[in-house]
Amino acid sequence: MKKTKFEILGIAAAAAGSFMAFGWSFFEMTVHCRKDRRQVKKQWFSLSHAKINHPRHKFEKEYEEGKAWCRAQRMQDCYICSRDGLRLHAGYLPAENAERTVLLSHGYKGSNFGDFAYIAQFLHEHHCNLLFIDQRCCGESEGEFITFGAKEQQDVQEWTWYLAKRNKEKLPIYLYGESMGATSVLIASGHNLPRGVKGLIADCGFSSMKGQIQDMAANWFHLKWVGLLLFRLNLFCRILAGFRMKDADTTDAMKKNNRPVLFFHGMKDTYVMPENTLHNYSVCRAPKELVLVPEARHLCSAYEAPELYRRKILEFFQKYDKTPV
Repeated sequence: MKKTKFEILGIAAAAAGSFMAFGWSFFEMTVHCRKDRRQVKKQWFSLSHAKINHPRHKFEKEYEEGKAWCRAQRMQDCYICSRDGLRLHAGYLPAENAERTVLLSHGYKGSNFGDFAYIAQFLHEHHCNLLFIDQRCCGESEGEFITFGAKEQQDVQEWTWYLAKRNKEKLPIYLYGESMGATSVLIASGHNLPRGVKGLIADCGFSSMKGQIQDMAANWFHLKWVGLLLFRLNLFCRILAGFRMKDADTTDAMKKNNRPVLFFHGMKDTYVMPENTLHNYSVCRAPKELVLVPEARHLCSAYEAPELYRRKILEFFQKYDKTPV
């Protein structure tokens, strides 16, 4: 009888271990940021959906030229401490005759120069001071976990207050995010931000971590029982990374935000589905504009339709630079 009980317990323990193991593997791949970042980034980029959606896939020349321009600039190193004690880094690039300051919030496992490679020079030449933030776990910023916007939005808030304190000229401030960086900016807008923040630009942001993981699991890896995977992933996020998946959701913030938002999305994006931006746009109660680029993949609207993309950004600035919040 004892032997039977032990066998049952052993089988139950093995089953429980197997049940949790796959959740752990997905947590390690998506949330846990290992020390060997170059290897992880290479593995992630090798996934077909990530590779064909990256600007380098079709616009390598423009992408690399943009990164080279960013690297050639003499930027000021800036540091703040996150609410959970991480040392975060950003590069600040002042412009001559500056008319505004733009915070640049890059995407998931991205880089400050990479995601904004193509648009940074244009912004700078049009009198924008630029703050290239390194998201937690990326670049020179500390961190062990990527939280899909749950904690990154707090970091965006802190960087925005940092800009407000050094903004002696009282220039308008804009928050510009791409992919997860856009999600972070959108969630941050539902919280307390300086009065000088005049608007948000969100390119290819997802509406929630839950939805993004569901899309990745089902469409990229063809996994079934996604609900059970989300349960396990959320458990590891809460226990080890200190956040809940529902903390990375734009809906409540978009209902609270009163600052204008310029939304971009490429309609051929299979990394972050266009339905995400359509949802964010639909629930946003602030003044808003939606720009959809039919042939663009993820973060490729600026490459695919450069004149349209740049014109919309300049019009957005001109419309709201002097508008009181």
